Amino acid sequence: MILLRRLLGDVLRRQRQRQGRTLREVSSSARVSLGYLSEVERGQKEASSELLSAICDALDVRMSELMREVSDELSLAELAQSAAATESVPAPVRSMLNSVSVASVAGVPTERVTIKAPAEAVDVVAA
Repeated sequence: MILLRRLLGDVLRRQRQRQGRTLREVSSSARVSLGYLSEVERGQKEASSELLSAICDALDVRMSELMREVSDELSLAELAQSAAATESVPAPVRSMLNSVSVASVAGVPTERVTIKAPAEAVDVVAA
């Protein structure tokens, strides 16, 4: 199961680490306890929109950028999960599933994506 709070925490941690900042610095700037911020980064706590806003302000990152990165990771996780699920599907049916149409989001044109799903990897190739 894909947990949004884990993906969000991973993205927040990477943003903080890219800036070379400590949990203590960001928690102080965001006015949130160090322990709670740590739990959010580890995906153990759900962050409210107010808390996310404070953390984004502390990191000087727009919330839309943060959410876009989370959304991209969620899409990849869903593709990987879908590909893993098709491994148990009989070969003739799986071959029909190899071409997947990705729905357009926010006016972005639909593109054709091919998923090749060997047991160890998922290759996403735009056609």
